[in-house]
Amino acid sequence: MSPAAAKKKVLISDKMSEEAVRILQESGEFDVVYNPEISHEDLIKDIGQYSALLIRSRTTVDKDVLANAKVLEVIGRAGVGVDNVDVAEATERGIIVMNTPDGNTLSTAEHTITMMLSQARRIAFADRTMKEGKWEKKGITGVEMFGKTLGICGLGRIGREVAVRAKSFGMRIVGYDPYLSKDAAEKLGIELMATVDEVVTEADMLTVHTPLTKDTKGMIGAAQIAKAKKGVMIINCARGGIVDEAALVEGLKSGKVGGAALDVFETEPLAADHPLRQFPNVTLTPHLAASTTEAQENVARDVALQVLDVLRGIVIRNAVNAPSVDAEVLKRIRPYLTMAEQLGKFTSQVIKGAVTKLEVQFSGAIMNYPQEPITVAALKGFLEPAASQTVNYVNARGRAKSRGLEVVETKTSDPGDFTSLVTLKASTAEGNTLTVSATLFGNKQVRIVRFDDVNTEINPVGRIIMIENVDKPGVIGSAAVLIGKHNINIAEMDLERFEEGGKAMAFFQVDGEVDDKVLEELRQLPNIVNASVISC
Repeated sequence: MSPAAAKKKVLISDKMSEEAVRILQESGEFDVVYNPEISHEDLIKDIGQYSALLIRSRTTVDKDVLANAKVLEVIGRAGVGVDNVDVAEATERGIIVMNTPDGNTLSTAEHTITMMLSQARRIAFADRTMKEGKWEKKGITGVEMFGKTLGICGLGRIGREVAVRAKSFGMRIVGYDPYLSKDAAEKLGIELMATVDEVVTEADMLTVHTPLTKDTKGMIGAAQIAKAKKGVMIINCARGGIVDEAALVEGLKSGKVGGAALDVFETEPLAADHPLRQFPNVTLTPHLAASTTEAQENVARDVALQVLDVLRGIVIRNAVNAPSVDAEVLKRIRPYLTMAEQLGKFTSQVIKGAVTKLEVQFSGAIMNYPQEPITVAALKGFLEPAASQTVNYVNARGRAKSRGLEVVETKTSDPGDFTSLVTLKASTAEGNTLTVSATLFGNKQVRIVRFDDVNTEINPVGRIIMIENVDKPGVIGSAAVLIGKHNINIAEMDLERFEEGGKAMAFFQVDGEVDDKVLEELRQLPNIVNASVISC
């Protein structure tokens, strides 16, 4: 076989800066095919010959594509979101999925500030009236940003860059991010609030910078708008759906919302007859926050270099589904990575208060493997449920440090009755602690086997209803009946009693969604102290 024939093939299936093509071609190691108009059908048919796939938002990499990806090693997304990739299926097939989380940070922050300025001075509306031949100088009055309060929900990299720029206007900054410590916020000149509602109540202008998750969907809705100052201005350059569009429309109609500036929408493209198009005090842009020459070159360069390193077998960077280890080690420790990540997600949703220290303890045979990627997996899982931006195996430690979260790794030789054990001890600034341990049954099934001082056997998968109750007869039965009344199937159940007649807990692993109504009804039952949902 000739050297040329032996080269791995790389497909770029979306429009991308020439920088990506140049980097891969100039390496001389790969055959690079640039086909930005390839159809989904042709991608399914042709993907079998490619070792790497570089995409943006147009290409959908679903199960049908992955089923034919016989030699595909890596999918590189030039951008942050990977919602157009079936990550679970790619992971199952051992295909690395990576993104470029930092390439468009400044562009998005600058677009947010631009939208704020445009809204404050009514630039877009004034421009429209001028082009209509009008001169409405007296009818168009703006507001100064100086002295106003900017509320930022989500203080990841983009949120913090927005804060830096807003400070230069003399604005007061209040913010919410469950994983940013008070000390870290103070260093940034941000007054950290305990809840989203507190931020909304204080803000003259409100901007969101979180990922779209089940927890952030509708984060700014009717209830929040009702608590806001009259005339609040709302900006969303993050993800459509974080701001409830129906609630926003009602707020604009009533005058409670003084204006809005949106770059992203619940459904894109935005429908031609969407009511948001009708308001003169609303500024709309078609998902342009990352659309600068510099940002597009940055993400194209980043994804090409990352893919190059993977194909050369050097290092894995910015992967959303794999740690930075070689393929052989990854194969052996993958079950432990899954276990640690699920343990982290579980722990972060149970502990009450802002966690300032997370101790990761290893016991038993697991110490024969590299602990760093397993620690990072636990940290990734712990940060993800409330993260304001993408958390992956590469940036998890950095995200923790920026939020003032101390991460400590310890080891002990005695795993008790288990072959291997990973334990997380979370401590809050208020002095609360939670210690949770997990192990693997049969090297595949993850089980939480210790909850503080109580032995358990909790399966941390899917949706779990957690009930805190008083140890009295009939409590669990009434809870199970209520859950069933709402047509929610209970797949598994684990009961824990900390003291007879005192504190007890129940964990119901259920199928399907659990809404707030179910939780509120559970809380009203006798001897139930609290009910919440954990998603693992």
